[in-house]
Amino acid sequence: MRITISRESDTPVYIQIFEQVRRQILSGELVAGFRLPPERKLAESLGVNRTTVLNAYRELKAEGLVGSHVGNGTVVLSYPDEEVDTGSGKLQEPTWNQIFSQYSNNFDSFLVKDLLTLASRKDLISFATGIASPESGPIEVLSGIEHELVEKKNYKAFLHTPTEGFMSLRETICGLMQKRGVYCSPDEVMLLSGSQQGIDIAARILLDPGDIVVVEEPSFFQAIQAFKTIGARVMGVPIDDKGMRIDILEQLLHRYRPKLIYTVPTFQNPTGVEMELERRKRLVELAYKYRVMILEDDAYGDLCYEGYSLPLIKSMDNEGYVIYLSTFSKNVYSGLRLGWMVAHKKVVKKYAAVKQVTDLHPNSLSQWIIERFITNGSLETHMTKICKEYRMRRDIMYDALSKYAPADLIWNKPRGGYYIWCKLPEGISAGKLVSKAAEHKVAFVPGNPFFVSGHGDDFIRLNFTFAPLKDIEEGVKRLCDAMKELMDAEEHDEVYTDVEINPIV
Repeated sequence: MRITISRESDTPVYIQIFEQVRRQILSGELVAGFRLPPERKLAESLGVNRTTVLNAYRELKAEGLVGSHVGNGTVVLSYPDEEVDTGSGKLQEPTWNQIFSQYSNNFDSFLVKDLLTLASRKDLISFATGIASPESGPIEVLSGIEHELVEKKNYKAFLHTPTEGFMSLRETICGLMQKRGVYCSPDEVMLLSGSQQGIDIAARILLDPGDIVVVEEPSFFQAIQAFKTIGARVMGVPIDDKGMRIDILEQLLHRYRPKLIYTVPTFQNPTGVEMELERRKRLVELAYKYRVMILEDDAYGDLCYEGYSLPLIKSMDNEGYVIYLSTFSKNVYSGLRLGWMVAHKKVVKKYAAVKQVTDLHPNSLSQWIIERFITNGSLETHMTKICKEYRMRRDIMYDALSKYAPADLIWNKPRGGYYIWCKLPEGISAGKLVSKAAEHKVAFVPGNPFFVSGHGDDFIRLNFTFAPLKDIEEGVKRLCDAMKELMDAEEHDEVYTDVEINPIV
């Protein structure tokens, strides 16, 4: 949408905007369904007052050229005098509610999509996305690849692989798992398109509609969505500074007999909390007693900044009750889209059957790159380097919070992982803070999506790995300034509202 404002013209600015948009709609340049920019965004880009844009949009609505829909913004309507001759009358848009399946209605991808969009904005400091530092990735992983692929004509990296992944890489991962205390064979290992796929397939092969899944509360919101999409009932078990409350879990197991327990026991997403050793042991004992599967999501286990990571739950399981997931996205490059699982052979077989009809097999080139990266010793070197840098990033964010945070903000200092978890001062809503922080050009994730119970509006999650190192302190300062403005507004009984900004981003 192209708009040029003439400050010398006698025509009011809102009329200039109205006439130019009107002309583009009637000429067909802006088609029916086109979403106009939000009033605030267009006002900023044109250097005018928001009320000016609002008045222009009112004129467009008065002529029936645009309409507003809750959650969809302002969109162009069908052209007033347009006639489309199809031989059977005017063309009509499909009846989408009848076309899409009930299953598809269970998906809500807006949070992830919006977070990825935020991550790409150059004018905003993002603490929202759970993405590795792009500037710290092991770019040397690509060194020599062109020579080995082209000059040596290594076609293997471009061909299909078994659904479970290259056998050589599965053998290599067995070596990685041995260092983590898990002794497995290649036929107990399967490569995935990221550990997120592992969660989705677990839901598909283990759950039927109405089955109960137990998760930590708060927990990884994409896992909660995957389980709910299948039609499962998701129950939350609260966590404390020692991880999932196993005493409460046992009560749920006894009363409801759930089908699956999902846990991120090491540097948990979103809280950064670790499940203590005794609780890990007890969790396995309860799985055996109640015959319930455990899905252990270990995306962050290698990112330990002090001391050593605790033993994996999988390392304590000798009966096949634990499905273990991990990924290369959090410590190498997220765009490689490569993770893996370790589980009983029968579980691997079921996983492979589902994966075969979704994406056939993991990306061949990514598998080849990662195998080369591990076997030449570069992964181990890289992990030492990245843990040192991420510790520095965590400390910068922690110290900045100590320097700028308003009274009563509470936050933790995790030993590893990606996130600092904050409890907001009383009276501050994470939903309102999202909007206020956006004015200060900083983003984070509010706590609500991580809670099954619908709570969490008094929590926020801050990622310290993605934003440029030089921007972390400035971003924290902006965020804390936004908090203080909200607190001042509360003191003066002002209600802060902004209907233009999605409460997630």
